[in-house]
Amino acid sequence: MPSNKSSDSDRQFISQLRREQEKRMQGYRERALKMFPPICGRCGREFEGKRLRELTVHHKDHNHDNNPPDGSNWELLCVYCHDNEHDRNSVADWSDDPLPSGESTSVSTYNPFAGLDSLLKKKG
Repeated sequence: MPSNKSSDSDRQFISQLRREQEKRMQGYRERALKMFPPICGRCGREFEGKRLRELTVHHKDHNHDNNPPDGSNWELLCVYCHDNEHDRNSVADWSDDPLPSGESTSVSTYNPFAGLDSLLKKKG
């Protein structure tokens, strides 16, 4: 049975990591919002007031630790376009990976219409 001591220290460690991540995110988000107009870089919608929270900072190279002072690795995207961007990349990553066994994929040679012309000639 695990001790409560290690469980507590794990929780404290995770909590500290989350606080540090949130602090880091707040820093570059605020800088990005000062540098760029509050417009989604993909769909072009403008955000202001309470809706400004729907605008996120996207890291072009997907490295959240790469935060150059000039903001060259950032673009502002709305939450919908941001999700779409990450979904597109995850699908591309999945489909470009080689097969684990090193085998190549084979192309299907099945033709569902093979012989259809002869069947149509018989009926006609």
